[in-house]
Order: sequence, then C-alpha cells, then structure tokens
Amino acid sequence: MMEILNKIFFRSNNLKDINAEFLELKRKTGVEQIFNAIENYSEKGEIRYVGGCVRKILQKQKVNDIDLATNLIPEEVIEVLKKNKIKYYETGLKHGTVTALINNYKFEITSLRKDVKTDGRHADVVFTNDWKEDASRRDFSINSIYSDLRGNLFDPFNGKKDLENGIVNFIGNPEKRIREDYLRILRYIRFFLNYSKLKHDENVIKIIKMNLDGFSKISSDRLLDEFKKLLISDGFLNLANDEFCYEIINLIFPQFKNISFIKSLNKYAKEKIKNVDFIFLISLMIIDGSDNVEYFIYKFNISKKDKKRILFLNDYFKNKNSKIFNTKDLWKVLYFNGKESLTDLINFQIFKSKKIDKKLLNLLDFFKDKEAPLMPLRAITLMTKYKIPEGKDLGLKLKKIENKWVDNNFKISEKEVQKLINN
Repeated sequence: MMEILNKIFFRSNNLKDINAEFLELKRKTGVEQIFNAIENYSEKGEIRYVGGCVRKILQKQKVNDIDLATNLIPEEVIEVLKKNKIKYYETGLKHGTVTALINNYKFEITSLRKDVKTDGRHADVVFTNDWKEDASRRDFSINSIYSDLRGNLFDPFNGKKDLENGIVNFIGNPEKRIREDYLRILRYIRFFLNYSKLKHDENVIKIIKMNLDGFSKISSDRLLDEFKKLLISDGFLNLANDEFCYEIINLIFPQFKNISFIKSLNKYAKEKIKNVDFIFLISLMIIDGSDNVEYFIYKFNISKKDKKRILFLNDYFKNKNSKIFNTKDLWKVLYFNGKESLTDLINFQIFKSKKIDKKLLNLLDFFKDKEAPLMPLRAITLMTKYKIPEGKDLGLKLKKIENKWVDNNFKISEKEVQKLINN
C-alpha cells in the first residue's frame, strides 16, 4: 500500500521536451533491456533512473553516467542480469551496487537502501523497498529525483523545483548530512558552482567551516576523485568568482598553489579548457618551481603515466627559460618525449599567459599533425655495414650518431656517420 501511495503522491509528469530526452537515452543506450528485465522479474520489481543523469537531463546537459535504483536486492539483480544474458560485474555488493554493460555503456544499478551507521567516511547500510526512504539518505534535493523509462518523475523532496530555482538544498539537517560523509562539502561546492542562482546560506557557510577537520578521515583517492568531478564540470570556472568556494578548496587542497590561474585565463584558454584533461589542469595548479609537485605525487595516488606527464613539465620549467620556445627545441621534445608531452608543454604556456600568444597558437597548430622523426640508423646497421661488434662500444657510437642527428635537425650525412664511428 505504501508503494502505491508513494507513486500517486510523489510522481509527476515532466515536460514534453524532457520526456523526449529520456526516450532518446533509452534509444541510444539500450537501457530498456535492464528496465524490462527487472520489471518482469516479479510483480514487485521496479527500477528508475536516479541522481546525476536525471539532474543533467532536466538541465539539458550531456549525460555521462547512468545510475539506476531498484527495489530488488543485489542478489536478485544479479539473478535478473544472468537470466537475461546481460553482462555485469560486482562493483560494491556491500553497498548494493552492480554494474551492467550494454553497447559499451555502463549502468550502475543500486538497491534501495538506508543508512544504519555512518562515521564521516562510509556508511553501513541495509536494503529497503521504500523509495522515499532511499531518497532520504541522499545529500541534496537535486540528487534525489528519480525517473521511469519515459521521464515520469518521482521527486519526494522537490528537487526539480530547486533545480529550476537554482537552490542547492541539503536533505534534512546540513550538519548531520556533512558529518555522515565529509566529502559532501566538496559535493556542495560542485553543485553550488554548477547550479546555484543564490548566495550561500550563512548557516551552511558556518557549518562547512566548522567541519573541515573531517577531511582528515577521507582517503586521498576519494578526495582527488571528488575534486576531479568539480574540475571537469561546466561550473569549474565559476570558482574564480566565488570567494567562499575558492577559500574552501584552498584549505582542503593546499597543494594547489597555483589554482589562482583560473582568475586570469585568457580568452582562448577559457574557450579551450573543456578540451584539456584532468592531469593537465592539475599540472597547472601544482607546478611552481618548488618541491610541491613531489609532495603532490607523494600524497595522491596517480598512475605512472600521469606522474611522468607532470614530472616532465615540472622538470622542463625548472631547468629551462620557459619563455624561449623555438621549433627546433620542440621537435626534440616530440622525438624524445612524444606528442602528448609536446602538446602539454605548448598548452601549459598558452594557459599560463595572461594574453593570447599567437606564436604559441601557431606552434600548437603546426605540430598537431606532426609525428616524431624516425632514427635512420639502427644497431644492426652499424653491426653489418660498419662491422662494429655487439657490446658497449656499439651503444656509445649509436648514441653519438643519434645526438648528432637530433642536433642537426634530424639530418646526418654518410660522412658524418663515418667520422663518428672512427672517433
């Protein structure tokens, strides 16, 4: 009976164009297979879109992740997926999440739940079949909006209205919600910068400042992952004009010593910031000529590939006059370090420049379709043509030839090769 009442009193019809967006999501992703599978499992089986994908459709934004909620428990979800031959993997059964895969799309399916214990980092949960109870444990009203396949909404905390009015409302007591998971402070900042049309509530400001020490409980991985969501969001540049959010980010991430770069971006950088990736933006914030980069890498767990990218830029600007850029040196960077490092290097200068530097833009355009030169001689050539035996001397001579070839704009004559071999 409660489920029926919930459906009657909390479900509302969406606008026509929004309904069309949900239908397009169904057509494009194949998510209908999951809806049909769960709804046909039993008479009680229900499933809905929830969270970010609903919020973004209502705001006419691009949907990147598709989260689903169901009143089936995780074991039943797995049974359904197996029965319908839908690929899946167990993302976090303890917290009720299974990830399904269809047509290269990932769908996180989470069972309705309620928190029974929280400690500021994670929650112990039990599963429920009450949709409003599941909504009650969520952080903000704009994240507690559910939708069926056709775009009919279940919105118990008026999240759609708050979204339209630009209000970022905690569900329930803000301090209680923050103390359940301190990452909600970062989430508040992200949603405020992306959706708010109002000033910060003074009480929320006070509560956030009083609870900043809670971040000592949060792992560096979760911290960086949450910041990434802000960094790649449409509202990131709004951070430059919001004194409170800017202050809090600086307090949480003292390693981002150069985050002020967002306050002086040139027009080109503002237009292109969505085209550069997370690691490049991190580089802009942490490279300052000190040992700050090493400290960031020590504190935050990033991949070897990402470390290499950051350290290359850091070493380059530590050891060279970064204002001197010429084509010859950049060809060397392309050869020794690859296209990504070269692009990072030029973009770094473009984004750090207060004015648009046409020379840098021309260099970026010049190298966009260039490939690294290929060394014309190999060890086997020296061994067969010049009769140099395998060993240390072979490697030394090959390195001398390579250095000469690089310094001579990737050209070398037979005479020069012979001279280097004989020396």
